[in-house]
Amino acid sequence: MRKRMANALAKAKSVLANPSGDQMTGWLIVVLVVVVVGAIFMTLYQGSITDIWNSIVAKITGLLN
Repeated sequence: MRKRMANALAKAKSVLANPSGDQMTGWLIVVLVVVVVGAIFMTLYQGSITDIWNSIVAKITGLLN
């Protein structure tokens, strides 16, 4: 039983020490932070973004007419 536990701990240690796994975890954290910050930004400034978008669309349709 001890041998199995030691082997499991050794495998877990090798997985955690894998540099590519650490890099992947870092990128996942970066993506998560970007998504959360983007969601907060969109929630806080949704009205302003809508106003700006509507004015852009109005100018483009005005130029096309």
